[in-house]
Amino acid sequence: MGCPYKAIADDTRRKILEFLSQGEIPAGEIASKFDISKPAISNHLKILKEADIVNERKVRQNRLYSLNKEEINGMKYFLDSLSAKQKGALRA
Repeated sequence: MGCPYKAIADDTRRKILEFLSQGEIPAGEIASKFDISKPAISNHLKILKEADIVNERKVRQNRLYSLNKEEINGMKYFLDSLSAKQKGALRA
């Protein structure tokens, strides 16, 4: 399993996540939104999947991708906790 924070360090992967925030999207539709090769998009999706940030569902010959909201909420919780700790340190 990859590191989710490393996975979102890339601009293209963050843009893919923005598209997926709209709902489940086929890989081909994701690829059509970029001016890079389909294999490159496939690699980005693989990294996001290995980091458990996105889910992949196979329907016949299509691969549909969606956000793994549980993992994203866990990341958000962690980042929010850092912010809360910093606010507490500033008050002390």
